[in-house]
Amino acid sequence: METTQTSPNIPIIFEDNHLLVIDKPAGLLSQEDHTGDPDVLNLCKAYIKKKYNKPGNVYLGLVHRLDRPVSGVMVLAKTSKAASRLSYQIRKRTINKTYWALVQGQAPVFGELVHFLEKDNQSNIVKAYKSPKGKAKESRLKFITIKTNTNFSVIEVDLITGRPHQIRVQFAKEGHPLWGDHKYGNPQEAQGKDIALRAVKLELEHPTTKELMIFKAPKPTGQPWNMFEY
Repeated sequence: METTQTSPNIPIIFEDNHLLVIDKPAGLLSQEDHTGDPDVLNLCKAYIKKKYNKPGNVYLGLVHRLDRPVSGVMVLAKTSKAASRLSYQIRKRTINKTYWALVQGQAPVFGELVHFLEKDNQSNIVKAYKSPKGKAKESRLKFITIKTNTNFSVIEVDLITGRPHQIRVQFAKEGHPLWGDHKYGNPQEAQGKDIALRAVKLELEHPTTKELMIFKAPKPTGQPWNMFEY
């Protein structure tokens, strides 16, 4: 698989004149913030600038984000037209995002979660409510449980809405916090761990050809996923 040849290095799932689809490593920012740590957008701009010997500033549109501790499929737009059309699909909820998560406890075989989420921008904490409250936004997801044991479950999640920290907050609210999630789980148990959440599939309409595109990232391996066989 081709990579960006940057530090950190980012695997490239697909690339054409309009799209750059990557497998974001866990711990990497999607966009630069106050920390000054490396981020997907600037690293991928550097990759394009070097590979195609482009002078000046490189355009690359960030149409969606993955939380810093989350890994997996992420699409960027190489033209403003592609960015506009992808953003439209996101607003219309026609882009389908599938995640794998490892949660604490024995999750139900399948289900749909509906909560109302409100983000505190100062603390970067999202709160979940069972019923409408203030400016909280309705948030929905569907899931099936792939594997389970006494203490943990591997679940596949299809996002219906795309809210900040949505999967993490909703499952924590249901008593199934994600493995390694210090923000919404047990801080002591999560210390020094990556969160067990990975974007494994993304389905969208190509911004120019209108073809249905399905991009997949390799299934997660290593700790803690290796406690299961799948």
